[in-house]
Amino acid sequence: MTELTGRAVLVAGATSASGLAATRVLTAAGATVIAAGRDRTRLDALATAVPGVRVEECDLTDEDGVRALAERIGAVDGVLHLVGGWRGGGGLAGQTDADYRVLEASLTALRHVSRAFDAGLRASDASRQAIVSSTVIDRPLAGGANYAAVKAASEAWMRAVAQGFAKDARDRGAALAAAGVIFRVKALAGLEDALAERFAGLWSADATAVNGTVVDLAVA
Repeated sequence: MTELTGRAVLVAGATSASGLAATRVLTAAGATVIAAGRDRTRLDALATAVPGVRVEECDLTDEDGVRALAERIGAVDGVLHLVGGWRGGGGLAGQTDADYRVLEASLTALRHVSRAFDAGLRASDASRQAIVSSTVIDRPLAGGANYAAVKAASEAWMRAVAQGFAKDARDRGAALAAAGVIFRVKALAGLEDALAERFAGLWSADATAVNGTVVDLAVA
């Protein structure tokens, strides 16, 4: 996959099974991979499992910390957001503020990372940015209202990112080279490799064809 050779890609929230799969696939495709997360022990284990990956300890919900991360590693050609988690149950009455705040951290991290790396992604001759959302967006349940609300907000943010890419290219009179994509899953378990491959494959597609799109990994 020559499209990724030499490109710098940030995997945000990389200390999960999906993060391991993404770093392996991207590294094998020739990318320079930066894996960011806040658990030093798990980052070190990732670095051992995937030789060549660069690990960066960072709390992605900390705006200053993310800005410092961007300054340390410089511009990147890709960002895959994997910060997430699930809390729910108990019907609507069980949707506590404490649970919501935990889930909201994923949206906060997305906002910080996408803003900090936006200029570099727009300047790249081929950049891709993606998030992982959920099929609950189309059918939210009372017991998962907090989760669905955060995912819906995250999708709205990524659509705004995609619109910003398109507007920037239009304003400069240039061909669109950056794309923002939403991957949806019912459950990510078992689809980690599929997610990694589909994200890496975005560099093989024209930016105009994929910018602002929603990809359901269960049927893709």
